[in-house]
Amino acid sequence: MRQHVTGAVAPAQTVRRSRPLRFLDALERVVAGGTALDPEVVKELMTRRRDDPVDSLTPREREVLHLMAEGRDNTTIARSLVVSERAVSKHIGNVFAKLGLPPSDSGHRRVLAVLAYLNKGATNEGESADRR
Repeated sequence: MRQHVTGAVAPAQTVRRSRPLRFLDALERVVAGGTALDPEVVKELMTRRRDDPVDSLTPREREVLHLMAEGRDNTTIARSLVVSERAVSKHIGNVFAKLGLPPSDSGHRRVLAVLAYLNKGATNEGESADRR
């Protein structure tokens, strides 16, 4: 199925010839019932696994967390976002869950959530200037 390259080959020729050879290797694996994954795809999948949990927040949850980081209470956050306090509480509960902050007697989840946000190097992306 493939031709073997013999003799001395210039680096540019090696690169050009290695791509088809990698493709043929992958094709042979698939034909034999195996799988073939692009190394870049694998790298991307592995990078996503190690992502910061703050990245999993929805834009609204980020916005609520941003306002929490500014020291706002739930009532003020609700007024700023033009939503109910119950909606704010639900968003905060989702933030706690996504950041892995279960209810406990030994720590303030709100403070821990804000610290996670600040440690992420959070910016004002997505927040309007009039909300500050």
